[in-house]
Amino acid sequence: MKFRRPEKKQANQKQWLTTFSDMVLIMLVFFIMLFSISVVDAQRFQDLVDAFQGQDIFDEASSIVAEEPEATGSDDDQMHGDGQGETEEDELESLLEEARSYIEDNELEDVITATREERGVKLVLQDRLLFDTGEAYILEEAEPFLDETITLLEELPYSVEVEGHTDNRPIETYRYPSNWELSSARATSVIRYFIEEGDLDSSRFVATGFGDTQPVEANDSSGNMQENRRVVIFVTDPDFEEEN
Repeated sequence: MKFRRPEKKQANQKQWLTTFSDMVLIMLVFFIMLFSISVVDAQRFQDLVDAFQGQDIFDEASSIVAEEPEATGSDDDQMHGDGQGETEEDELESLLEEARSYIEDNELEDVITATREERGVKLVLQDRLLFDTGEAYILEEAEPFLDETITLLEELPYSVEVEGHTDNRPIETYRYPSNWELSSARATSVIRYFIEEGDLDSSRFVATGFGDTQPVEANDSSGNMQENRRVVIFVTDPDFEEEN
């Protein structure tokens, strides 16, 4: 008796193609993802490099500079420089004229003088107009002129230096042990009056006390001593400040 062997099913020779195509598709998707990620990273990296190098900033600045006209000693520059100097000079001359007019109109020539020097406009006030003997409190009689000076200073932006000077007679009080303290206190009192009574910036002012070290006359008579006891107000010329 013969036994028949079971017939072997023929394997599908093309089944592997399905698996292979799936693998190829998966690999294709994988590589596409890698490529897209690498492109994004590269772009971000380039942006980061550009930011650190300031490429956009420098390019923008370069374009601005290129558009600006070249600086040539133009008439506008000369007018700005010369015109500014002329304006400052005109303002100081106007201040001088107004101060002189006030002095003449109020017959104060014997106690106040106004002159123009290289340093600026110089106002010299005798101490008898401003203070009692040996004191640094502003007298009421001095306030009208100081108020007029405030009005003039409010129209100008220039620095103001106030100097106090005395004669050589010694002073020794509790408040003022020497002429140094007295002269400094007098200069400071004038500045305080300007600041408190006027709309003036305190940074514009400098107070200096010289004591009896800078007399304008010899201290050999009462008249000369009277000339030496003074307060000097300098409205300074900006050109003089720059040179010094």
